[in-house]
Amino acid sequence: MKASVQILEFPLYINGEWKPAINGETIEVVNPATGEVAAKVAKAGKADVEEAVASARCAFDSGVWSKKSPQERADVLVQFGNKIMEHAEELGYLESISSGATVRRISNLDILSIVDLLQQTAKFTVEYPYVESLPTLPFPGPSNNQVWREPLGVVAAVTPWNFPMILAMWKLAPALAMGNSIVIKPASNTPLSTLKLAELAAEAGIPAGVFNVVSGPGASIGEVLVTHPSVDKVAFTGSTDVGRRIMQLASGTVKRLTLELGGKSPAIVLPDADLDITIPGILFGFLTHSGQVCESGTRVLVHDSIYEQVIKQLSELAGSIKIGNPLDIETGMGPLVSKQQLESVLSYIESGIQEGARLVCGGKRRIVEGFENGYYIEPTIFADVHNDMKIAREEIFGPVLSVIRYSTVEEAIDIANNTIYGLAGGIWSKDVNKAMKIARELKAGTIWINDWHMMRSDAPFGGYKQSGFGRELGRHALDEYSQIKHVHCSLVPEVSQRPWYQMLLG
Repeated sequence: MKASVQILEFPLYINGEWKPAINGETIEVVNPATGEVAAKVAKAGKADVEEAVASARCAFDSGVWSKKSPQERADVLVQFGNKIMEHAEELGYLESISSGATVRRISNLDILSIVDLLQQTAKFTVEYPYVESLPTLPFPGPSNNQVWREPLGVVAAVTPWNFPMILAMWKLAPALAMGNSIVIKPASNTPLSTLKLAELAAEAGIPAGVFNVVSGPGASIGEVLVTHPSVDKVAFTGSTDVGRRIMQLASGTVKRLTLELGGKSPAIVLPDADLDITIPGILFGFLTHSGQVCESGTRVLVHDSIYEQVIKQLSELAGSIKIGNPLDIETGMGPLVSKQQLESVLSYIESGIQEGARLVCGGKRRIVEGFENGYYIEPTIFADVHNDMKIAREEIFGPVLSVIRYSTVEEAIDIANNTIYGLAGGIWSKDVNKAMKIARELKAGTIWINDWHMMRSDAPFGGYKQSGFGRELGRHALDEYSQIKHVHCSLVPEVSQRPWYQMLLG
């Protein structure tokens, strides 16, 4: 007899309290490794969103967080990071059973990166130039002028299913650092770790109402958030199509936006590339989290002279990756997030075959012993891909690589930039000076040389073109969550010394 699995239950988190949805409805969270329900989460409706936004607005206006000193806010952020480390194992479990992420990755990357982000942001919070004094100018007359940075108010964060914890923190950390209140709507199928973060934030000292979490469908409650008149900014990570829709919805109230959208990132392999580093680097670039990463290196441009050699080595090494239970520390690659995503990726693979690309390896659903109903798929590599093929132009969000041949560096740069996206790009070469020159020509927000997926908490991340705008991470992210105010104070004591008044009064 099969042992029963405990189904976890989570309410909404509003105004520092756990609450069921007003409508009483719930969402089933499915474990992608097993295809079975792992948790039930309250399904927020419009009334719940209204309550969460009102809570965030009330907290902001009260000054309970917005008027704390930068040092006080920084201290709480550091304590938040400490709480995350204390609960790292639980957070990793919740992330894995909902998103399919391997605990190997979560423990070695995700947890450490969000704690580092909180620590770095705390440092930036104290150092940030909240007041900038402008120099005295002879015209129009003596005056004191300052530029102030102030919090925006209420931030709505809409996060995707691929990296729920990391992408929530990319918005949380700078928003909280600058004194804002926030309402986060995580993706419906991966809300668990975000809800746990809310609990830990409260334990760290974040006041009630400052951090709220409402789970539910983007088409309903997401649109309520984006159009809400009390929301001052929307921070969104997701597809370009949804990003366009959010821009339209936010225009009604002229909200500030940060949009981190899709990608089809190119990696250029030069003839002198060190293949001992390049081959595993390319696999890391497109197979991390089963390829469900917005800046995955999914188009690899390889020079004629090493084309077949690179394809052969990629295929051989891909076959050695252990695919299986993401809760097993030995597993290198877990499942896709859902049955819907599995079917989408398989349809893209069929498209590549139909358009004439050469399927080198993979291309099928992987049946894992003991996890037969899981949404696994083999690492898939296509050769002889042309840049106008569907698999080379559209974001697949799966473990699928398109290998494209080139003859000259100029041709490679043209192919790399021939896309609507501009999130990331990279170059593999022993000649770092040449790689730097190529990096200058690539139209993307992040360029990696002889590496991939390397984010830093002090370096900005964001896209060119239809990969979005605004920046997350680093000091630049604090600018995205603050408002600029110019304050002019005249130092001219008598009206007779203000000739500019005479333009009106004569």
